[in-house]
Amino acid sequence: MTTSSSPVWQYRTRKQTLLRWLGWFWLVALTVFCWQLMNENTIWAFVSDAPAQAADIGSRMFPPAWSYVGELWQPLWDTINIATLGTLLGIMIAVPVAFLAASNTTPSVRFVRPLALLIIVASRSINALIWALLLVAIIGPGLLAGIIAIGLRSIGFVAKLLYEAIEEIDVTQVEAVRATGASGAQVIDYAIVPQILPAFWGISVFRWDINIRESTILGLVGAGGLGIQLNASLATLAWNQVATIFLLILGTVVVSEWVSARVRQAVL
Repeated sequence: MTTSSSPVWQYRTRKQTLLRWLGWFWLVALTVFCWQLMNENTIWAFVSDAPAQAADIGSRMFPPAWSYVGELWQPLWDTINIATLGTLLGIMIAVPVAFLAASNTTPSVRFVRPLALLIIVASRSINALIWALLLVAIIGPGLLAGIIAIGLRSIGFVAKLLYEAIEEIDVTQVEAVRATGASGAQVIDYAIVPQILPAFWGISVFRWDINIRESTILGLVGAGGLGIQLNASLATLAWNQVATIFLLILGTVVVSEWVSARVRQAVL
C-alpha cells in the first residue's frame, strides 16, 4: 500500500471540484434566503423582551400549586388510557399491514405491497395532534378522538419497523418448515412469528412509551387527558398550576421510560 502527502483536493477532478463549489454556493444562498424570511416574520422587539418575559412567567410558576394535584389524577388516568388503548389499536392494524408490506410475505409485490407502504407513509406523515384535530371535528371532543388519533399515528411506526424485521428473518427456517408441506399460515405461525416476536414486543413497548408523551398534549385540541387541564390553566394564566402539570407530565414520562426500558430488556 502506497501513501502520499499530497493534499486530498489534488485527487479531485475538475467536475468534482465544480460540483463541490456549486453545493457550497447553494447552501450559502439557502442560508441567506432563510435568514431574510425569518427577519420578515419576526418582531425583534418581542425577541429582545423575551428574557424578561420568561423570567416573569418563571417567577409566577414557583412554587407549584401542589393542592391542584388532586384534580389531575383523573386526567392523568385518561392520558394513560389514551396512550394504551391507542397503541393497542395501532398494533392491531399495523401487524397485518406489516405482513402485506414485507417483500417476503406480501401476496402481491406489484399491487398489495405498494398499497401497504402507502398506508405506512400516510400514517407516519401526519402528526397525532393533526389527527386529533380532524377527529375532534368529525366525532366530537373526548377520549375516543384521542385514542383513534394515537392509533392512526402508531400504525406507520409499528408497521414500518415490523415489516423490516420480517424481511430480515432467517430464510432457512422458513424453507425448513415449508419443506414439511406446511401451509402459508403454518409457515407464518411456526417459522416467521417466533423470529420476529422479540422485535414485536420491543417495538410495541417503545411505541407505547412515545404515545404517553404524545397523548399529554392532545387535550389542547379537545381530545381528552392532561392537555385539557393544561389548556385551561394557560387560558386563565394560572402559571403555578401549569408548573404542577409540567412536573406531573415529567414524572409520568420518566416512569413510562423506565417501564419501557425494563420490558425491552426482558424481551430482547
